[in-house]
Amino acid sequence: MYKIIFCLLLLSSGACSQGPNNSPLKKASMSTNQNKYYSTTSKEKLILPDSVWKQVLSPEVYQIARLKGTERPFSSAFETSKEVGTFHCAACGNPLFKSTAKFESGCGWPSFFEPITKGSIIYLPDNSHGMMRTEVECGKCKAHLGHVFEDGPPPTGLRYCINGVVLSLEK
Repeated sequence: MYKIIFCLLLLSSGACSQGPNNSPLKKASMSTNQNKYYSTTSKEKLILPDSVWKQVLSPEVYQIARLKGTERPFSSAFETSKEVGTFHCAACGNPLFKSTAKFESGCGWPSFFEPITKGSIIYLPDNSHGMMRTEVECGKCKAHLGHVFEDGPPPTGLRYCINGVVLSLEK
């Protein structure tokens, strides 16, 4: 019930709409190409001022990763993608999820049942929109990724509901 209400709130707000030709795959590659802080191998925490993030991220990635926005449901090419590889944070390159942990939940966003490592994700309480949820952030740069829910498949029973805009895929 909460998922339906949340989706309706997001759709009616129009705050997270995207242009018709701006695919998440294109957005992620745009942000990683111009971002000198993007690294898939560095494990160092990345703490940058907001002014720098605004310069190195595409407007779409910045809106979600730094301002805790949400992309429109069912708008991410990653939601139904079956491509094999590793999903990284589009802001910093931190490895987040393996494609083997991805599943189709039907919630409108790419879903995973476990992160690559315990440290790749940070968990925070989120009581916005009149709901009690758990927000997930990138463990390296603290980019907002989405939320985790306890209605996922085995073996974890978790569903990491992630904005595709803040993901990049290394095949």
